[in-house]
Order: sequence, then C-alpha cells, then structure tokens
Amino acid sequence: MVVLNKIYTRSGDAGQTALGNGTRVPKFDDRVNAYGTVDEVNATVGLARLHATGAIDAQLAMIQNDLFDLGADLCRPDMASDADAGYTPLRMTDTQVDRLESEIDVMTQAVEPLRSFVLPGGSALSAHLHLCRTVSRRAERLCVALAAHEDVNPAALKYVNRLSDWFFQASRIANDDGRADVLWVPGANR
Repeated sequence: MVVLNKIYTRSGDAGQTALGNGTRVPKFDDRVNAYGTVDEVNATVGLARLHATGAIDAQLAMIQNDLFDLGADLCRPDMASDADAGYTPLRMTDTQVDRLESEIDVMTQAVEPLRSFVLPGGSALSAHLHLCRTVSRRAERLCVALAAHEDVNPAALKYVNRLSDWFFQASRIANDDGRADVLWVPGANR
C-alpha cells in the first residue's frame, strides 16, 4: 500500500501531471480529462449516498470503489505494454460490467413501465442519482473520445456506458419504484 506523507508535490505547478506509467502530460490531456471526470462522478455518488440506505447504499459503495478502479485503469495508457510493466496494472473487468447489468435487470423488474421521459427530481436521492447519471454520461463521452485515438480497455468503456443506465434505474427505484417520478409533459408551458 502506498503511503501519502505529503499531499502537494509542486510537480504540477507548470501545468503537467504524471500518468500511471510515469509519462508527463498536460493537465488538459484527453486521458486526464477522462479520469478526472470519473473522479467527479465519484464525488456525485458520495452526495447521493447522503440520502441512500440499505441495498442501494451498499451498491453505491461498490460503484465508488469501481470508479477508483476505472480511474486507475484510465490513468495507465499503453495496454499492450502491461506485460512489460513489471507488475499487473489494475484494469476494469467484464465481471464488474456484468454486476451492473444484473443490478439494472433487477431494478427494471421492480419499476413501473415508462410512459414518458422522466425529469430529474422527485426524492432527494433520485435527484442526486440523476446528477450522477449526467456526469457519468459526460465521463463516457470523454472516454469514447480518448478511445478514438488511444488504447482504452474495452471493459472500461462498457462499464462507463452501463453506469448511467444504472443511475437512471436507481433514480426510479428512489422515487417509489417509479410511481413518484416527475414526468415530462411535452409543450406544457406554451
């Protein structure tokens, strides 16, 4: 385990940061934007957990841990050189994706069928989960943009894609299994 004895290093004062393999890149690098936004998702999950209890809180705790795994995966470029690294870099796995899919399937069975688009809101937990959903969609867009020109673990891309679906279904669970969803009424304010 790494021990952080000093929080600031001054090594980023000129606008550069180190990736997981030691390569220095600008702080606005696509890879840094991707894993930085994953960190933002994690912070929004922390806010949502202030309103969560029971099983959903436990699932959110697992997602928070997964998000650190995802950030670790994204900060380590060059998957082809993993065998030469001298250690096994942490990578997202299909097992993590499968778990999200299984949880989404369970939630889908529990919620009322959708008959309209859902507006963010209802309960405090649901509103926070919608914020998680939108920030995770941004993280996904950044990961996909990164993957257009650099190596990105396919399981990482799948995970970040499923994540917003998980947050959507969980937001409906938090709204009395969808019965308290706030529904969009097209053209209501004309």
